Amino acid sequence: MSFLYPSFLWALGVLAVPIIIHLFNFRRTMRVYFSNNRFLKQVKEASTAKRRLKHYLILFSRLLFLFFLVITFCQPVIPAKEQLGSDRSIVIYLDNSQSMSAQLADKTKGLDAALGFARSIVQLFPPDTRYKLITNDFAPFSNVFKTKPEMIDLLTQIRLSSVSRTASEIQERIRQDGIRAKEIFWISDFQKSTFGKLQTNRDSSSNIHLVPIAFAAIPNVFVDSAFLENPFAAGGEKNVLKVRVRNDGMRDVDQLNLKLVINNVQAGTSSVDIPQQGVAETSFDITTGLSGINKAKISFNDFPVSFDNDFYLAMNFTEKIRVVEIKNANTPTPIEKVYGNTGVFQFTGFSADNFNYNFLSQADLVVVNGLNSIDPSLVSALQGYLDNFGNVLVIPGNRPDLASFKNLLRLPNVNVIENTQPMDLDRPDFDNPFFENVFEERSVSLAMPKATKKLDWGADRSALLRFKNDQPFLSSFSRNGKLYVMSGALESELTDFYNHALFVPVMYRLAASGKKNESRLYYSLRESFIGVRMDSLQSDEPVRLIGQEELVPSQRKVGESIFIDLPKFSISNGFYNLVSQGDTVNLLAFNLDKSESLLAQYSGDEVKKMMGDGTNVSIFEATSVGTFSNEIKERYLGTPLWKYALLMAIAFLVVEVLLIRFLK
Repeated sequence: MSFLYPSFLWALGVLAVPIIIHLFNFRRTMRVYFSNNRFLKQVKEASTAKRRLKHYLILFSRLLFLFFLVITFCQPVIPAKEQLGSDRSIVIYLDNSQSMSAQLADKTKGLDAALGFARSIVQLFPPDTRYKLITNDFAPFSNVFKTKPEMIDLLTQIRLSSVSRTASEIQERIRQDGIRAKEIFWISDFQKSTFGKLQTNRDSSSNIHLVPIAFAAIPNVFVDSAFLENPFAAGGEKNVLKVRVRNDGMRDVDQLNLKLVINNVQAGTSSVDIPQQGVAETSFDITTGLSGINKAKISFNDFPVSFDNDFYLAMNFTEKIRVVEIKNANTPTPIEKVYGNTGVFQFTGFSADNFNYNFLSQADLVVVNGLNSIDPSLVSALQGYLDNFGNVLVIPGNRPDLASFKNLLRLPNVNVIENTQPMDLDRPDFDNPFFENVFEERSVSLAMPKATKKLDWGADRSALLRFKNDQPFLSSFSRNGKLYVMSGALESELTDFYNHALFVPVMYRLAASGKKNESRLYYSLRESFIGVRMDSLQSDEPVRLIGQEELVPSQRKVGESIFIDLPKFSISNGFYNLVSQGDTVNLLAFNLDKSESLLAQYSGDEVKKMMGDGTNVSIFEATSVGTFSNEIKERYLGTPLWKYALLMAIAFLVVEVLLIRFLK
């Protein structure tokens, strides 16, 4: 034990006063004469003994009263277990991710408890202590140390953030302050899914105090992923939205009702049963053809964890598929007619002797149609385009040159077939994903077109279309991109395929499969940048993101694509319009990183072991602000005893009064 004001101990000299009063009785005595005082003497002796005991007890009570009163003013304390450094600098990392909205056992939100702990730290330490507050946003205010009033005001402004941070990111951010020794309070729920790995090169001169926010055992349901069966619904055709829902809890969820809203109009509902720690899939039929930009949201009720009950989707059908046709002459072809829908396709046709190779890099699909011989320079350009993840459809002429087609196709068994008769095509394989969602009914008696075979490349069990003799008519080969090869020419005397009802969906699917950089349904806020292709980027004016607030993010343009660096501390989950020159050119949907919805936690002991289990790492096990404050006082400020000393002084004063009043 020690005293905060030991100089006040000189006041113990006041203990001599009651002793002096006791030793020297200044009251004057009176002598009384009696004829016989034998009996009075006996009474006097007995009374004197009792009076002497009473006086001693009163003296003892007075001495103890004065002693404890002096000790109270000396401020006795039990010394603190730990001491602050001379610079009195404290860094507080406060986890304000969305998972901190979960509830503790006493129904308090995790962020509210964390803020209470942070306020206790600021209020209890000496006034000259400097503080730095770091949150998941890594906001500018975390760059400098703050005074106590500034820190208290700053804590009132902290809100939940959409940004998740790994432990290594937090460590790196703390190190940016320098290498001077300091106290670090790490207030977090230590979520397993986002914690990641700790860096091993820790600064042993810093004392790290772990303050775990331990949640109650709360189940959580969230959307794991969502996708369209037909990623590009050309012409607004029927589509199906597939949704996978995950249950992170330890009990089954029955009859969870999901609702799909498109453009603020309810488009469907679905009920799903999800096993514990499992995933279930459901679907929504999108029967109404969608075009342009559409805002979709999947929502459900899941209490008490509700931060991930909404899932946002951007259904953009504004980007056109760019098709380039290379043909013999500038005459209309079936390819030009099928891709003539200007609302869906941007079609450009060139003759083989007047082709601008620069158009290859901009095309989603290149159709080489009706050529009998292919120039070596064109072969080289097409191979480079394929190697760069391009997509090429090769349709031979009526008299293909074997050497040039071998160079282009790079198929070892390719041969030219002559003097053949038209053959019937076999019905499509309805289970092939290429034809998924094309046919309303799977009719076995579907009338099929005829075609004359001009190229042969051997057996192909995975061909998209085959003749009835099982030989391939349309095959797909994987390069870096996709190479599609048709065995016959699209000429009236050789085939009626281009007049058949199957021709349009097949050609649409070929074009849609080649679409590059198409807008995704949604992005995760954990992504650092996104790439979006736009039809026109003629202006140097930067594009803007307009949602809950307007942002001008860092961006760079490459060709007709724009790459945007996501400002994590400013952007939140929801919809953002991509605006260029005052026009909305795209819609982006952002959702929280799904790992944030996995609420499993590390304990304080587990985190300490990951940090090396060193002596400079300690754990605060407090579950409430009151117990946390007491633990702070015990560790850093010591245990004050003046209240107990004052209580003892009052107690002995009461004892003295009782002795005087009741002891006869």
